[in-house]
Amino acid sequence: MSRVVVDASVVAAAFFQEEHAEPAGQLLASDRELHVPDLLYAEMGNVIWKRCRRGEINADEAAHLAADLLRLSFRVTPSSELLDPALRLAIETGCTVYDCLYLALAITCEATVVSNDLRLVNALAPGPAGKYIVPIGDAP
Repeated sequence: MSRVVVDASVVAAAFFQEEHAEPAGQLLASDRELHVPDLLYAEMGNVIWKRCRRGEINADEAAHLAADLLRLSFRVTPSSELLDPALRLAIETGCTVYDCLYLALAITCEATVVSNDLRLVNALAPGPAGKYIVPIGDAP
């Protein structure tokens, strides 16, 4: 697996030492071709803000994490290019359009979504979209 789509849950795991932080960090630091929809930046900005708001990190730490996020080497696809297939996938799977943006990107660039969101992985696993997503703990 040299080309992967990374969702925000993987970045959050690495940044905040959540479950599967080690494989998430290794993936982000790898030489693999990492793809993301531009939505990732808004999602991660919100995660960082929430952590700051709850007092888990301070404003300076939040700013450093935002800078770290911008330094990650991602191939970014505008969400506008993925909206039509993401909406179709959301209708088909019952998952949110937000989540299906990652899935649509994986299908488009012939990759696999790597996620730390087991709810999403389990929701997609039984259907045809399940072949496009793996949990970070199972990523090779």
